[in-house]
Amino acid sequence: MTGTLGHREPGLDEVSYDQLRQLVGLVDYDESRDPFPVHAMDAVVFVVGNATQTALFYQIAFGMRLVAYSGPESGNRDHKAYVLESGSARFVVKGGVDPASPLLDHHRVHGDGVVDLALSVPDVDRCVAHARRQGATILDEPHDVSDENGTVRVAAIATYGHTRHTLVDRSRYDGPYLPGYVAAEGAVARPSDAPKRLFQAIDHCVGNVELGQMDYWVDWYNRVMGFVNMAEFVGDDIATEYSALMSKVVSNGNHRVKFPLNEPAVAKKKSQIDEYLEFYGGPGCQHIALATNDIVTTVKAMRAAGVEFLDVPDSYYEDPELRARIGSVRVPIDVLKEHAILVDRDEDGYLLQIFTKPVGDRPTVFFEMIERHGSLGFGKGNFKALFEAIEREQERRGNL
Repeated sequence: MTGTLGHREPGLDEVSYDQLRQLVGLVDYDESRDPFPVHAMDAVVFVVGNATQTALFYQIAFGMRLVAYSGPESGNRDHKAYVLESGSARFVVKGGVDPASPLLDHHRVHGDGVVDLALSVPDVDRCVAHARRQGATILDEPHDVSDENGTVRVAAIATYGHTRHTLVDRSRYDGPYLPGYVAAEGAVARPSDAPKRLFQAIDHCVGNVELGQMDYWVDWYNRVMGFVNMAEFVGDDIATEYSALMSKVVSNGNHRVKFPLNEPAVAKKKSQIDEYLEFYGGPGCQHIALATNDIVTTVKAMRAAGVEFLDVPDSYYEDPELRARIGSVRVPIDVLKEHAILVDRDEDGYLLQIFTKPVGDRPTVFFEMIERHGSLGFGKGNFKALFEAIEREQERRGNL
């Protein structure tokens, strides 16, 4: 196997066939007719208060490998940046060093969060030309960056809030990440019996926008990036007794990149989207879903490393309607209950999923672990249980 999904680390064949179907996106797609072709996610880039400690967290708690570094020791006087990988998933965590670094200004407003959803594209100039015609804000014009390992073509466009999409063509580059980065090895020794990796890929990245702005950004992704609409959740689909939100999902033509977009809906109390917008200081990426082929092993390892997950009441698993709806799944219900893992089935198959609590000091960014078996959905049948779990955490924080 070649290309973005397989070039960084061997072992992707460990992913189940159903997951591979989801990751590769077996859809009717002609790249030559796509005005903005996207191959895959390139990286999720975070700005954090302490990149050194955050990089250790993702190694210890998420089982990621440190593969590259940029900082004062490599000539970067502005900030430190650590590049971590797990399968085809890549995180970059950045923290300001120079007191005048723009990253520190970003962090003062937003706290720890995602600044860049970088995309692997085959033709940076073609994508930017189309985006410009559609009125997009070009943050960085197409240009080459080079070192002894080759050349990378990059550009960047603005999306919701202070988030950007960096467009990356690294087809002429053999370095560890980008020019300006040096190869690095993880400082954390993993136990000999630890799983090879805890997740294999980025499944989707969820953005939160203000009330009344979801349709604007759905249209923006349709026009500017040629994305198509995958799903829509409104009304009772995505509401509890106290709070509600609306969500639409857009994806690129081959369905490898999926961006659900949420906005709050008027309800009795604050929704999770309201809370996020308040504490993040505006729109941004709320959570990243990570694809695993063994969610039980993943959750056990992450819990042992100190990651906290949302609780699910026993009544969820005892509901006869749930058992009738999901039918036979790989993991027994009692095991799912033991680990607070949710399960949902649709016309294509089923999925298993679980959500962490916010991983930073502010109640903003969190993660989802997801194991797919044919299902291409997002766990619609679990929305009520999930949002009630989030509301319980909001109430504990005094933010409901």
